Amino acid sequence: MKNHTHAHGHDKSAAFEPAHPERFAAARKSTWVSILVNLFLTVAQLVGGYFGRSQSLIADGLHSLSDLLADILVLFANRHGNKHADANHPYGHARIETAASLILGASLGAVGIALLISAGLRLQHPEQVQPVQVYTLYVALFTLAAKEILFRYMLAIAKRVRSQMLVANAWHARSDAASSLVVIVGISGNLLGYTFLDLIAAAVVGVMIAYMGFQFARDAMLELVDTGLEAEEVRAIRNTLKSVPGVLGLHELRTRKMADNALVDAHIMVDPYISVSEGHYIAEAARAAVLNSHHVMDVMVHIDPEDDVKSKPNAHTPQRHLLLMHLQKRLEMELPPDTRFVLHYLNGKIEAELLLPLAVDAGMLQAKCDAIVADDPYFKRIKVFQISAPK
Repeated sequence: MKNHTHAHGHDKSAAFEPAHPERFAAARKSTWVSILVNLFLTVAQLVGGYFGRSQSLIADGLHSLSDLLADILVLFANRHGNKHADANHPYGHARIETAASLILGASLGAVGIALLISAGLRLQHPEQVQPVQVYTLYVALFTLAAKEILFRYMLAIAKRVRSQMLVANAWHARSDAASSLVVIVGISGNLLGYTFLDLIAAAVVGVMIAYMGFQFARDAMLELVDTGLEAEEVRAIRNTLKSVPGVLGLHELRTRKMADNALVDAHIMVDPYISVSEGHYIAEAARAAVLNSHHVMDVMVHIDPEDDVKSKPNAHTPQRHLLLMHLQKRLEMELPPDTRFVLHYLNGKIEAELLLPLAVDAGMLQAKCDAIVADDPYFKRIKVFQISAPK
């Protein structure tokens, strides 16, 4: 990867320099703000819920605790996921973010299920449910306001730096805000005499936490098994490649996600009679077009002279030196040492061009070559040209 060559040295400190400094700094700042807010809310909710006898507030406190753990996980992934590519990780370390999201999703799912089971067990003995203290309602209202403000702050930063993991972490705050709203309803119902509503609210919060966790785990798993981009984005990339001058066709376009970026592989068809250097130039132009027009980390372009999905394979055809020996044997003559031998492997056969010095009888040689291709197992066409010796 052209932009990562400086990460291959032996300076360990350089390896921890983020590949995207602005994104790294913004993510670290927003995550530290979230850690401080969630730490304060976790303590307030757990202490308030315990002494105020509110199971729903305790459940919401565990939700805040899960977000606190998620923030710590985000800090770790943000630091290590932004390291430059190295010899062992030539595509970078972005998948660390994906692994962190998977761990986070699984943890949230487990916490949600545990809360749901706990609330269900307590609901079997409603006579033991006690009225909650009034101040638990104020704690829940304060939590709702804090979570909504935190969500808007984090989402704005996540969109600015285009980080999928930061967007996910921002929505954790929004899910906590939603769960706090449920807690407010449950505590209010309990204070009005419907004591069981506090446990119902705790169960609902558990379901919300579990659902959010399963979503994150599912998305992370889809990325880890190399799920491709959305059909609309793949279609846009295909159109970009086809619009590059010199690209005659396109097949085997493959994509896969890597955190907020994507990797693209494509086989493009070019005129089979152009030079290697021109084919390489077209490939580089195609690669640059995709990188400039789409949110893609890298593009691997393979040049094909024909659609090798539909054409006959060329693997059985001999290599250059063997073909040259075969041709001279059939011609019953040795070609001059300064003859240029240009080969085109197309549709399972060989089209050859012989560039001969002026001293050779090109007409006689062309006649022999025409007779050979009539029944030759390898050559489909042989064209003879005469060129003057370079000055």
